[in-house]
Amino acid sequence: MNTEIQIEKWLSWVDELSCNDYVVIDNFLDTSTYLEVREFFLSKLNYFAQAGIGALDKNAVHTEIRGDYTFWLTKERDTEIAAFWEVVDQAIQVFNRYCFLSLSGYEFHFANYPPGGHYTKHLDQFKNRNNRTISFIVYLNEGWQKGDGGELEIFKPDNSSFLVEPLAGRCVLFKSDVVPHAVLKSYKDRYSLTGWLLQTPFKLGQFLG
Repeated sequence: MNTEIQIEKWLSWVDELSCNDYVVIDNFLDTSTYLEVREFFLSKLNYFAQAGIGALDKNAVHTEIRGDYTFWLTKERDTEIAAFWEVVDQAIQVFNRYCFLSLSGYEFHFANYPPGGHYTKHLDQFKNRNNRTISFIVYLNEGWQKGDGGELEIFKPDNSSFLVEPLAGRCVLFKSDVVPHAVLKSYKDRYSLTGWLLQTPFKLGQFLG
């Protein structure tokens, strides 16, 4: 895709994110990149591990809170999805240039919520580590239908909420330390590529909007 056109798209998404704290984007990835990501996801399913709560040595499994399985990714190792890493690098460039952020990196994992899996209401921040700035989800669920569950519930400042269906190719971006959210109980395997754009510590007080 023409770089200028892609930048224009990113600027419209960033504007909506700045105003609403979140943005939902359908058909986020081009078809080739989406298929590469989904194929790589499926090839790694046997290597997923039960996800926990908390960072580093504080991480512990609490299935009553969180019931997904994850496989952590790195740009250097997982070159099969190189086109996706290029999208992320472009996102960081846009946020840093037009929002005056100091995003310095990112972390991503694949996530599988099996039937019965859910994640209770939370913020994407750790108690002693608050450099997650933008949460970044791409759904990989082919043929998802109403009744399959697994919706993302986003809570607004007035504590009202709305649901985002995890449709194939849909992307959700939101401010990690501002937007409480939950994953409703899934009734079939729910696949996503989930991550965070990370900000350097000395700029943590700065944000969009």
